[in-house]
Amino acid sequence: MDFYLSSIILISLLMIAMTIHVIRYSGFNRQQKTWYIVTFISVLFCAGAEYAVHCGSYDPAFAVPLTVLTVIQFSVAPCMAVFFSGALGLHRQARIALLFFIPHMLIEIVFAPFSWIFHFDADGYHRGKLFVIYSAFYILSLIYLMVSMLVVERNFRHRDKSTIFMIALTLIAGIVPVTFLNIHTAYISIGMAACLCYIYYNDLVQEDTREELIAGQKKITQMQEDIISGLASIIESRDTDTGLHVSRTREHVKLIAEGAMKEGVYTDEIDDRYVDLIYTLAPIHDVGKIVVSDAILKKPGKLTPEEFEQIKEHARSGGVIARRILSGVTDESYLKFASDIATYHHERWDGSGYPEGLKGEEIPLCARIMAIADVYDALTSERCYKKAIPPKEAVKIIKEESGTHFDPKLVEIFLKYINETDYTVIA
Repeated sequence: MDFYLSSIILISLLMIAMTIHVIRYSGFNRQQKTWYIVTFISVLFCAGAEYAVHCGSYDPAFAVPLTVLTVIQFSVAPCMAVFFSGALGLHRQARIALLFFIPHMLIEIVFAPFSWIFHFDADGYHRGKLFVIYSAFYILSLIYLMVSMLVVERNFRHRDKSTIFMIALTLIAGIVPVTFLNIHTAYISIGMAACLCYIYYNDLVQEDTREELIAGQKKITQMQEDIISGLASIIESRDTDTGLHVSRTREHVKLIAEGAMKEGVYTDEIDDRYVDLIYTLAPIHDVGKIVVSDAILKKPGKLTPEEFEQIKEHARSGGVIARRILSGVTDESYLKFASDIATYHHERWDGSGYPEGLKGEEIPLCARIMAIADVYDALTSERCYKKAIPPKEAVKIIKEESGTHFDPKLVEIFLKYINETDYTVIA
């Protein structure tokens, strides 16, 4: 009996804890919370009522109140499965609960004086010859719960029939000893099953929510890429180059970033996500050119100092434009990355670049990578103001400007991997 008391206390505490959790939990609407609370309180009440009957200190003087208590318990117990079906989000559970509660309560009340379901005598509680009626209602309610869980599952993309199986197994494991061995384990299994049902429904919701978040993130990522591609296309359409600069430079920055990761260079910053970011955002590096007039941008001859100052403004403007356009569809780290590429890709390692004259590692790493890719492609491409030079010559210029224009570590990476991937072009 000490074990029985301990188990009832533990189940009661668990139901109280679950009730408090539901009250404080924001993931359910008011109707679902009500059903959950009714379910857990019903388990708490029925467990307490059963213990009052089987506590081992029976007094015949209390036969009448214990009979009333048992009638209520036997009437409520089959309804708990219906209560939980309401918590799972099924509608009209109140009406179905009444279909379980009212007929069975009437049967209990009518049969109680005749001791057909149960009765108390000088020795305590005994089952009646028609106890099977209670068992039938109870088993019917459990079948209803299993079916309800399968019905609820159809409303979710995620499926979890293994948990339904475990709930059924837990209930059977608790009910069989009561039915055949008169060992009172029913409410231990019912309490455990109630918690498993709660976990089951939460898992369904969480898995679907997670999938929705992933799908939403994919849409946002695609939106970001579409915005970036659109911006890049607008800028490139103003030049004689028809967009190939964008595709070439993004491949080159990826080459450098992946090479740095392989060689263990700047691995405190560069990882797979970094490579994806720089590949995605490289096309936005010249977005600031939208503020530069066509007369200057497409001028075939050498720029005057005043015109060059206007060209230089595209870097600072690019960072501002990138932030404004991408703001609201991404987070701060993404915005900073985009802004840094657009703003600082014309900075030089020795501090003689623009727009802020940053030096060495003061220049954001993404901009230092972008600088090499941008210059290499500019050198090897024909523009309205210059002819293209051979790749081998461009590589030589990049090498010569290591430590002045470019980060020496990144130049080393570039030289190694551009030769490996593009050897036939620059040999």
